[in-house]
Amino acid sequence: MSQNPHILICDDDPIVHESLSLYLDNERYTHSDAYDGNESVKLANSDNPDLILLDVMMPEMNGLDVCRELRKTMSTPIIILTAKGEEIDRVLGLELGADDYIVKPFSPREVVARIKAVLRRTESTAAEVPNANQVLRFDGLEINIENYSVKVNSKPIAFTPKEVEILHLLASHPGSVMSRDKILKSVWGDDFDGDLRTIDTHIKRIRQKITYEGSRWNISTVYGVGYKFEVS
Repeated sequence: MSQNPHILICDDDPIVHESLSLYLDNERYTHSDAYDGNESVKLANSDNPDLILLDVMMPEMNGLDVCRELRKTMSTPIIILTAKGEEIDRVLGLELGADDYIVKPFSPREVVARIKAVLRRTESTAAEVPNANQVLRFDGLEINIENYSVKVNSKPIAFTPKEVEILHLLASHPGSVMSRDKILKSVWGDDFDGDLRTIDTHIKRIRQKITYEGSRWNISTVYGVGYKFEVS
């Protein structure tokens, strides 16, 4: 990440752009602006931002579809902006690979604080992974946290960044039980105010992607506690 992080603001409301720009400028962050979904995808690919603020309700392509499209090729941190009461949007956004969400209406000061928190978590996640453990290999399974890729029998599997981080966390401690709370704090950080059900949803998706008949690994549920990665 650059010394002056670059933020991509994706929202169809000019007032949101104006208010956030003032606070980002004050923090010496650079920024660019997208006002619809198609423009958001284009600028995300061309500007190489350090973080993306992504509103759910946008013309051309909604924010959730933008998030889904971006997660096919990039692991850039994404903060979803969602209207008050739209819980399904927040949950789905996290399932699609968003790193955090902010409910409208919000104060620009709060948004900047959350941007800093997500960038800190992203940096600390990269720093805490020893070089020797960046690539984990089990019989037919490869998890590379350095480039956020997962392969099953040498075939690349589409994973969101959070799915990779959860799988890598569990596979780094085979046979050890990880509580939902520990997974949430390890992957999203202590300051993330999320629902533990998010972990269950992510685990379900991970299992569907890596498990096949005859596979020698499994993510098992320890009821009332959490999950563990097991290799037979």
